[in-house]
Amino acid sequence: MTGPYPPQGPYPPSYGYPPQYPPPPDSNLVWAILATVFCCLPLGIVAIVKASQVNTLWYQGYAAEAHRAADEARKWAMWSALSVAILIGLYVLVALIVLLVAGNVLWWH
Repeated sequence: MTGPYPPQGPYPPSYGYPPQYPPPPDSNLVWAILATVFCCLPLGIVAIVKASQVNTLWYQGYAAEAHRAADEARKWAMWSALSVAILIGLYVLVALIVLLVAGNVLWWH
């Protein structure tokens, strides 16, 4: 068969055709961006950098490194969200302590 189409057959395309890769792992880029915008900026930036490396490593043939980068992106995004949750919790705790101390001082007078 001649024409603009690649030859059909049981064999994968050879020279001149891009290799067929399975889909890369989830890069967690959305979570990294959300963590950067809404949570801790420095930790979120690290998560974005790690997430952006996933597809590059995957299509270069480094599957294990791509999975590791995806896991690290998820880890950094999670730590970014947790850091803000911890800081808000500490803020609420300090505010409650201050209000309790101020309430006790006013109650005694």
